[in-house]
Amino acid sequence: MTYVIRVVLVDDQELMRFGFRMVLDAQEDMDIVGEAGNGAQAVALAESLRPDVVLMDVRMPVLDGVEATKQITEAGFAKVLVMTTFDLDEYALSALRNGASGFLLKDTPPAHLVSALRSVASGDAVVSPSVTRRLLDRFLGSAGGQLRDAAVLDVLTEREREVLLLMAQGLSNTEIARKLFLSEATVKTHVGRVLSKLDLRDRVQAVVLAYETGLVRPGEH
Repeated sequence: MTYVIRVVLVDDQELMRFGFRMVLDAQEDMDIVGEAGNGAQAVALAESLRPDVVLMDVRMPVLDGVEATKQITEAGFAKVLVMTTFDLDEYALSALRNGASGFLLKDTPPAHLVSALRSVASGDAVVSPSVTRRLLDRFLGSAGGQLRDAAVLDVLTEREREVLLLMAQGLSNTEIARKLFLSEATVKTHVGRVLSKLDLRDRVQAVVLAYETGLVRPGEH
């Protein structure tokens, strides 16, 4: 029996929702269980329907997608995948910092959208660290200095800190293993401990934290 991913569509443009619905309705493993035209409706639907994933526009009236994402993920109602018109979008960065599992451009090919929803539903993040890093370079770099107390990293061992730094530089587990002369399984264990100790959902949030604490400086690669 195929596991069906329950999705709520959120966009203030009905035409956009119609387009997404056409793509997703064609998938045997996806079910559109609700639609909303603003963030407030999105939060209410997520609470009542408890979908697997909310596909969330970020720029909307009443309540924007960033705040709606924060409320939905903090309450544990659903995972959120945000859609944005612009690649380097401060709304997308804010959504990631507030719990989104990733973001896609609205002109993403249908196959990529479907694949991303499946990834998020299974617990993965769908924003590559390199894309996140470009966002952070642009927006945190202009802010200057660090945004979080670096003491939050004190719970990590020296090796875990090293792994976090390499994660933030966009290296995969395989690349980290090669660089540190460790097995991939060991690296995976370290990554899991880093996320657990810092109470982070995924690698994307780890990259954001590494920047906010000054472990990685904007422009460093």
